[in-house]
Amino acid sequence: MDLRQVVEQSHGALDKFAQGEGQAFKSLCSHRNDITLANPFGPVARGWTQVGEALDYASSRFRDGTVTRIETIAAYETADLATILEIEYWKARVGGGEQVEPFVLRVTTTFRREDDDWKIVHRHADPLATFDPNGPVRQTLR
Repeated sequence: MDLRQVVEQSHGALDKFAQGEGQAFKSLCSHRNDITLANPFGPVARGWTQVGEALDYASSRFRDGTVTRIETIAAYETADLATILEIEYWKARVGGGEQVEPFVLRVTTTFRREDDDWKIVHRHADPLATFDPNGPVRQTLR
């Protein structure tokens, strides 16, 4: 399957993820030990066992959701590796929340060719905060 088709499939799988169903997204991931995941629900996961568990947990936190829009900022592709920077616009019930709320994620996804297919080998998603020209607040360590 070509990379663009896999990217489109991953976008469709995110819609299912927003409804609490993570299996479609997991099926697009590499099951090798070098896969990584950094998401807002926990520490960085490395290796398929940790990533699979982290995806199960993250998808269990969403209900009644959808991804309303995905904006591609940049894409870089070689014959065997591709990285895409996107802004994802979601709305979902998160955790124990009673209301479907909108939120925005800044996401970097890396795909690698494995055999005759493309697989996700890295995803980093974080909530997009309002721009602050002073940067993040940092506490000085003593």
